[in-house]
Amino acid sequence: MAKTKEVAAKATKVEGAQVVAKGYVPTMQKKYKEEIVAKLLSEFGYSSIMQVPKLEKIVINQGIGSATADKKLVDIAQQELTIITGQKAVQTFSKKDISNFKLRKGMPIGVKTTLRAAKMYEFLERLIAVSLPRIRDFKGINEKFDGKGNYTLGIKEQIIFPEIDIDKVTKILGIEITFVTSAQKDEEAYALLREFGLPFKNIKK
Repeated sequence: MAKTKEVAAKATKVEGAQVVAKGYVPTMQKKYKEEIVAKLLSEFGYSSIMQVPKLEKIVINQGIGSATADKKLVDIAQQELTIITGQKAVQTFSKKDISNFKLRKGMPIGVKTTLRAAKMYEFLERLIAVSLPRIRDFKGINEKFDGKGNYTLGIKEQIIFPEIDIDKVTKILGIEITFVTSAQKDEEAYALLREFGLPFKNIKK
């Protein structure tokens, strides 16, 4: 009975989406405060804890090129991304007309959501522990950062997320996951994400 209450306190299911229960502190959030801060302080010789980089948000985005021919694909993607993240995804719209692609200004062309705080850490934990290992022949992720301390991970198939029922998938879609950090340098952002456990191909310590 006690274990049932503990699990319920951590997360609850809403319309198939994994959502973080109020008051629950994700394991990754605890790890950052109790372990990662000290490691980065030592590694980079910061003079203050305030200088230690942190993960500010995770932005998950899906561009759906075939949406120009079938708007329902955007609605489906919105529902799937909501289920994956536990937070309602919003549709994104084209900003201009592109006749060659039959694209008109204001047409829905993708979906996205931005995770912060507990939801961000909970998603990060599931991504590392469950979803990435489900990629076929997985050998780690690339290490290319954007020069501003942020990292974008490309996922080719949304079905690596166990929240998605593969039997109900109408189209395989890719996902871009951007980790926005407070790091001033890519080297610091790399160390931060490495300590969280993101499986880079060539771990450098």
